[in-house]
Amino acid sequence: MKKRWQFILALMVLVAGCNKENTKEDVSFYQPSNFPAPKYNFNNNPVTTAGFELGRKLFYDPILSRDNSTSCGSCHISFSSFTHHGHAVSHGIDNLLGKRNSPPVMNVAWSDEFMWDGGINQLDLLPIAPIENPVEMDLEFAQAVQKVKTSSAYPKLFKAAFGTEDITSARMLQAMSQFMNCLVSANSRYDKWKRNEGGSLSADELEGYNLFQAKCSSCHSTDLFTDYKFHNNGIKDNFSIDSGRAHISQQAADVGKFKTPSLRNLEKTKPYMHDGSFQTLEQVLEHYNSGVKVSATLDTLLNKNGVVGIPLSANEQQKIILFLKTLTDDTFITDRRFAEQ
Repeated sequence: MKKRWQFILALMVLVAGCNKENTKEDVSFYQPSNFPAPKYNFNNNPVTTAGFELGRKLFYDPILSRDNSTSCGSCHISFSSFTHHGHAVSHGIDNLLGKRNSPPVMNVAWSDEFMWDGGINQLDLLPIAPIENPVEMDLEFAQAVQKVKTSSAYPKLFKAAFGTEDITSARMLQAMSQFMNCLVSANSRYDKWKRNEGGSLSADELEGYNLFQAKCSSCHSTDLFTDYKFHNNGIKDNFSIDSGRAHISQQAADVGKFKTPSLRNLEKTKPYMHDGSFQTLEQVLEHYNSGVKVSATLDTLLNKNGVVGIPLSANEQQKIILFLKTLTDDTFITDRRFAEQ
């Protein structure tokens, strides 16, 4: 009798585990109290659990590439805050190299310009660029839609998300936006301290925070840690290979300017800068201290009163780095809902 009850109990545990594995958590957009209002218009595309799941499936599906080898998730990996960790520039189809570092996909609802040069101004259009880029996924978007239409995996997902099995480009893009809009990183130790939720900063981290506010927050502003503007931060003084924002605007004043990245999850997103030039945070801060290169469009914040860069002692740099590490959001990094299923 005892063995029989042990067997039944084990079976119940196994079934419960299977049910938990198969249960789909409800998903919705999360608005952190320390963030401003999002820029994305959710009235036109509200997040639903079914839409999120369809968007996740598309995000990780390599059939959106020419040879079924590369997905959006290939260069935006969940455990590295949706960057291509360890790669200076992204690796696309046929192992071809791009010329820019893969930016993290997080907190996108608060932006209305995407890519390092701001070449896309609507989140709903963002996936088209990497899908069609010849060194990323190399597939005309119309062909990508057709491949999804011929896949048996998708009709039921589209019906769940949109009410019918019709597969259209607009629905594909909306679903991917629903998934990306849910990639909200706002639960670091810093956030919990800022929102009085039990987090704390050490004396050195707090000193680093104060130094950061004094020396870095002009560009890395608000709790999003970016002003979403374009700056030439002196990484280079020759932009013949990549002119940055000027590639889009065709304005000489924009040569060498790139979008300010968020500093969230920096521990997980190296290498740094638009071209992946720096491997460590120490290298980044020393660049601002002593390595800024002067050119015609160098940001005026980095060339004031004859002083080039941002003077930072070794001690100040270490304190700032200690603070920056409090921006690591482990709950975001490890959230299984956001990973490939």
